[in-house]
Amino acid sequence: MNITLEAIEKVMELTGVEYKAAKEALEQTNGDVDEAVKLIRPETKDIGEDVKNLIDRLKKIVEEGNVDRIQIKKDEEIVLSVPVNIGIVGGILGLAAAPWALIAGSVAAFGLGCKLIVVKKDGSSDEVK
Repeated sequence: MNITLEAIEKVMELTGVEYKAAKEALEQTNGDVDEAVKLIRPETKDIGEDVKNLIDRLKKIVEEGNVDRIQIKKDEEIVLSVPVNIGIVGGILGLAAAPWALIAGSVAAFGLGCKLIVVKKDGSSDEVK
């Protein structure tokens, strides 16, 4: 069996796994990229539902009021900071979905290792879990 670097890279690209895991999957499937991807995918987790639940909890907090901004932190570094204004709650000009989509997309892109922080108007902050 001849496992090429291109095959390993393809499996890595399609599944998001590291080199070693991609190579092992190809070895188990005799170099078949499609079968290697199928072998790996059941182990990956779809975070879509978790992100949706997190955004729903965040929306409830914002609707309660007293929120100045929403931040997404990864390893204590702020990767996104969105000010909360009437538009995010009330839907001015029909664009209310855009900030939520941005927040959800950012959480999904950076994974659930992110912290979603609500910064209140008095300067205090709480993590949304």
